[in-house]
Amino acid sequence: MADSTPSSFPGVTLACEKLERFLGEGENRIQILRQVNLELRSGCIYAVTGPSGCGKSTLLYTLGLLDREDAGEIWINGTKVSGATDGERTIIRNRNIGFVFQFHFLLPEFSALENVMLPMMKLGELTHEAMQIRANKLLDEVGLGEKSSRLANQRSGGEQQRVAIARALANQPDILLADEPTGNLDQNNSTVVIDLLCRMAREQDQTILVVTHNPAIADACDYTLPMLDGQFVPRD
Repeated sequence: MADSTPSSFPGVTLACEKLERFLGEGENRIQILRQVNLELRSGCIYAVTGPSGCGKSTLLYTLGLLDREDAGEIWINGTKVSGATDGERTIIRNRNIGFVFQFHFLLPEFSALENVMLPMMKLGELTHEAMQIRANKLLDEVGLGEKSSRLANQRSGGEQQRVAIARALANQPDILLADEPTGNLDQNNSTVVIDLLCRMAREQDQTILVVTHNPAIADACDYTLPMLDGQFVPRD
């Protein structure tokens, strides 16, 4: 990475420099991320690939401010966010980052509409009516507009993951982080989900970082970032 900080580079939405993460204590302490440098730009989809245990998910959670870095710096939209307090990190996540995980984590007793509204309710910037309008629009965009009132546990796995994508987009985040988003889906639903992610990223000029073992998903992304032993490696 150049001497200038990522905040000085136009179009860089998410960046890190010399990022390190350890797990365990004492003799059991293991380094998971090793001096990771990264710059991600708006409107682009990136796939992080590599074997299990190489640090892919740890990188995602650290960049998403779910885990704390042990060393290094993270920038979001040119603002340094590493070292922020827990309260500041919560606000930054709510405003700037959407998450899609392998397991959808929908609230089963809530409807699709209510699940999508939850992040907006947490942020607290819209009226209830405005939240309903936006949630319905997002469900339309993922092809579930006519099923917005159905409970989460009354849906197929593919539909649940599409609701999860709509929920991740609820607060119009600049960054979408996805950890094995199709890991529990069949091939057809996997294709639908990744196509949705790519289309919506480009339409909304978002940055998407996907952790995946699926070569088809990696091929659908703009850039592939292979990892091994906690750091990025050149592609063959």
